[in-house]
Amino acid sequence: MVTFASQADLSAALSEVSQASYQLRLAGADVHSQLLERLASFLDDAQDEILEANTLDLEASLDMAVPELVLDWLKLTPERLNIASKILRRLATLGDPRGLSPPPISRLTKTVTGYSQVMPLGVVAFVYEAFPELAMIMAGLCIRTGNGLILKGGNEASQTNRVILQVLHQALDQVNLPAACLFSLAEDQSDAARSWLLQDRGVALIIPYGRPSLVKQVIRQAAVPVLPTVMGNGYLYWSASGSLDTVMHMVLDSHHGEPDAVNAIEKVLIHPGCSSSAVTQLCSTLWDQGFEVLGDAAMVADLANLKLTQPDDWLQPFLSKTVALGRVDNIDAAASWINRYSSGHANSLVTESYQEAHQFTRLINSAVVYINTSPRFVRNSPQASAIALGMTAQQGRFQGLVGLNALLTSQHVLQGLD
Repeated sequence: MVTFASQADLSAALSEVSQASYQLRLAGADVHSQLLERLASFLDDAQDEILEANTLDLEASLDMAVPELVLDWLKLTPERLNIASKILRRLATLGDPRGLSPPPISRLTKTVTGYSQVMPLGVVAFVYEAFPELAMIMAGLCIRTGNGLILKGGNEASQTNRVILQVLHQALDQVNLPAACLFSLAEDQSDAARSWLLQDRGVALIIPYGRPSLVKQVIRQAAVPVLPTVMGNGYLYWSASGSLDTVMHMVLDSHHGEPDAVNAIEKVLIHPGCSSSAVTQLCSTLWDQGFEVLGDAAMVADLANLKLTQPDDWLQPFLSKTVALGRVDNIDAAASWINRYSSGHANSLVTESYQEAHQFTRLINSAVVYINTSPRFVRNSPQASAIALGMTAQQGRFQGLVGLNALLTSQHVLQGLD
């Protein structure tokens, strides 16, 4: 990790990362696969050292009064590290993602033909708090797509991040690629270094990951493109025809994404046609599972044990085992409420009506819509090409999963005909 005396020093270092990323790109898919395999093996070998450093970070974080949520994100387990190494190995066998979609060729005019080819972005910055293993996963995604990577972790994980960076550089050295392909800023210059990084035009894309306050701060300060990640504040509309069992499964299962329940259902909007006994049973099940259950005025009037929601509760993620219940008159009102207050990345519907399902997908403004199935986020997707760092609600090409496609772009080539 490197410290800098000025923004000019940082820009010079970023220039080295850019040059190194070009070497990474030219190395080709086979070298990328070798590097990913080596990285997974080195991660396995260094597991004890990483966990020991993580223990020291956890002890120091207690003195720093780090929030409990961030401590949960920070605390590594062998399982979390094993998932990271599995993701790296699966990326190694995936092949070059730039060749997955053959570019179409078209005749533009009588004298010009054109085509598109998929290209890496160049240099990507990952600004994150806690989650030490995400540095490895992000590195894997960047290696597979041929991008250089700049890591900016938080102070709470400083010692763990240093060991992980050593593992990254050890793997690069094994395949004769420069260490600057994967670069990390020192934590002790957090405010200055991050501010300079967010302003540097040498960065093609910045991906922030952590609490909403971090993501919003990066968006506010950045002068380069940002792909904001989002977690929590997912909504579910329980229609009159919807099954209680399906609702309970979806809500509970969505909170099982560990250590970060990215797609957790935190708000349930309930049609008046759903029976009071079914709603009571849902509350009882949530209470038995250790959830706090809130309700709007209409719900509190029916169930006195509910705590009344505050206006801001509907807009903010809880990021905890908390669920708020509210009454809505119909599917139109539910969609309007969700579009206004949800995070917009993962919203759900429980219904037995095909017409209602079709209507909901047309009304809802959500990156991903889940119908009668759990929205639980799985980072290590069964489909290797869908392995994802997290989720985004940003509209357009990057909507939904933040994975390989988010780190690639298209280059258009126009060629004159003789």
